[in-house]
Amino acid sequence: MKTAPLCVIALLFFLVTPIKAQEYQPSPENLEARAWFQEARFGLFVHWGVYSLLGDGEWVMNNQNISIEEYEKLPTFFNPIDFNPVEWVTMAKEAGMKYITITSRHHDGFSMFDSKMTDYDIVDRTPYGKDVLKLLAEECRKQGIKLFFYYSLLDWNRDDYFPRGRTGNGIQGRGEGNWENYIAFMKGQLRELLTNYGEIGGIWFDGHWDQKEWDGKTFGKLKVDWHYDELYGMIHELQPQALIGNNHHIGVIEGEDFQMFEKDLPGKNTTGWGTPADQIGAVPLEVCETINGSWGFNLQDRKHKTEKELIHYLIKAAGYGSNLLLNVGPMPNGKIQPKHQESLKAMGDWLKEHGSTIYGSQKGPIPTSDDVVSTQKGNKVFLHVLNPELKLLHMDQVPVKIKSVKDQQSNQKLAFKNDRFGFVIDLSTASIDPIDTIIEIELR
Repeated sequence: MKTAPLCVIALLFFLVTPIKAQEYQPSPENLEARAWFQEARFGLFVHWGVYSLLGDGEWVMNNQNISIEEYEKLPTFFNPIDFNPVEWVTMAKEAGMKYITITSRHHDGFSMFDSKMTDYDIVDRTPYGKDVLKLLAEECRKQGIKLFFYYSLLDWNRDDYFPRGRTGNGIQGRGEGNWENYIAFMKGQLRELLTNYGEIGGIWFDGHWDQKEWDGKTFGKLKVDWHYDELYGMIHELQPQALIGNNHHIGVIEGEDFQMFEKDLPGKNTTGWGTPADQIGAVPLEVCETINGSWGFNLQDRKHKTEKELIHYLIKAAGYGSNLLLNVGPMPNGKIQPKHQESLKAMGDWLKEHGSTIYGSQKGPIPTSDDVVSTQKGNKVFLHVLNPELKLLHMDQVPVKIKSVKDQQSNQKLAFKNDRFGFVIDLSTASIDPIDTIIEIELR
């Protein structure tokens, strides 16, 4: 059964248009949540679903062109008896993370929560039979961690996701349906996520780009109406503090509260489909990245990033005034890969010592590079020297008045000058750290 029928009453109920996104003004609760998010700086991303059984990432249905009939057998084998929300949330806290964003439904269309809009979910279709989102939400509240829900706009399973997008077209068994019914289905599921799990941090949308024309270099015209005015309006009406973000790779759409950048620092375009620098909005920013090379569990992924690489990415994100949402892909049994746990612990250890230069900081006055990153809190600028080979730091003149420069570890003052010939710091007497040497600059 690919789609659960919607009765006329339910359809009419969910098609009622709530507050228009264009008329939306952030509530005091929302502005407060934005300020918190801006200072949080570090979160845990979790990509988990029945695709983990195949150990080939979350796009396996598309990449291997698995038919709907074949793929729908996976839930019958999904029994994550080792899932422990206490361990997950404790791990995130010890890593220095302030929030968790988890996939409630990915592109394969399988819901990881108890949904009345479909029986294609973890409670109705798996031997596990428990709502993992509810268990996680309860533990997050106990430990003071905010919980966000990732929600896929695209769906390779439902007939009503029609017209087809750019992906999943080799999957056999996909039928044709009604787009407005699909919008009603999404509204119904989002209402469930907003009313059955207590207060949440926000909704993290993905898949907008599937309905955009693509010439191999740039996105073109959008083929459908996503009804964002209705979706965003309903979210803000039901939970005014909930933040909305959308991984659409374009500028901020009216009604969105934060802007994310996938596998790229803000304004960069190493992927080829990054958000242009001139489309960065005046909202909190978030970069999402993987610990290895995959989002969902991938048995043969050997691209595990080093402790140094991960800490540098966190520092660079902060240098751009952005959070880092770092991903783990749990195994089918519900456990986080041991190597991922080791990486998160190392980052947590580093943050316990140096977190004051990251949390609550803003983008510093010195541009981010591979060698140096600057963050700022009040009249203090923290210069993160990422290249341990540097003995003399020389860059363009900084447009601020500097009172003093010191090595944060030894508290020793360092010689410097900042004039028309440039900003220079003598690092020869600094306590060089192989990962990050922090220089504290006090402004007048």
